[in-house]
Amino acid sequence: MTEFAIADGRALGGSYRVVVTARLMMPAAVDAIERTLHDIDAAASRFREDSELSRLNARHGGIVSPLLALAIGESLRGAHATSGAVDPTVGCAIRLAGYDIDFASVPPDGLPLDLVMRRVPGWETVQFDPATRMVPMPIGVELDLGATAKALAADLCASAALEAVGSGGVLVSLGGDIALAGEPPESGWPIQVSEDSSAVIKAGQETIALASGGIATSSTTVRRWTRGGAVLHHIIDPRTGLPASGPWRTATVVAGSCVDANLASTAAIVLGTEAPSWLEEQGLPARLVDAGGSIRRIGTWPSPEPVHSSLSADSQETRSRLVS
Repeated sequence: MTEFAIADGRALGGSYRVVVTARLMMPAAVDAIERTLHDIDAAASRFREDSELSRLNARHGGIVSPLLALAIGESLRGAHATSGAVDPTVGCAIRLAGYDIDFASVPPDGLPLDLVMRRVPGWETVQFDPATRMVPMPIGVELDLGATAKALAADLCASAALEAVGSGGVLVSLGGDIALAGEPPESGWPIQVSEDSSAVIKAGQETIALASGGIATSSTTVRRWTRGGAVLHHIIDPRTGLPASGPWRTATVVAGSCVDANLASTAAIVLGTEAPSWLEEQGLPARLVDAGGSIRRIGTWPSPEPVHSSLSADSQETRSRLVS
């Protein structure tokens, strides 16, 4: 049986966990992960006035660093692949809904907000040139990379940690966005499925095993707040500029990378009743939970019996990548 080394820390306004099979190399893995998280925070955080993204939004475009260019490129790829269900131009809408600071500082209750139903500007308004890393943005467009930046950070951290340890396997979880790299344990990485990434890992909970790729959960039950008695959350429907109001409170998706898993899980919340058929078309195993707690499993997502079920991210169904 494979013995793991586990380390926990704080970053990007939440928690992270790294698990490695090369136990003696954990310090090197943690160092690589924390350097990567520092870089992605400085590049893509919208909660830091000094971040590169905040400066880009303030000056309505410009030339960006290779790291921010990667994050923006992934967000636009995702917008195209999801037909705009996940759109990085929701920045203004999510700020007006009350999520304008790090979530730990968002008051759980407050006075009413004057929210107006209005389609967001749209990802097509961002004429990003990958070759020059130029990002022209019309006035009124505000980028928010929340749907992709954390998942991209998980993918980058897993790769950096594997390079640092040199062998074996690595699992990185950033607030529930999980990326895998290297050689997995013999039976795969055991991953407990939960609506809240901070839930205690314990026996008897639904658990799957993954060999590679990534898994992400998007939920309206965790990052939520109340204004004037109205419950709001952080997943914005680009068609309305308001928090998504579909039937699913949680979507968990497995894909070839954590970025693609996160794009699909976020899209599922926004797509609502269309989500099951869309996920089937994409060949992505998923677990959807509706407002009443009923669970719907999509594609090759295993049944909860036995509790520890296997789902290989190397299978044809999970190898797919959301393409532009």
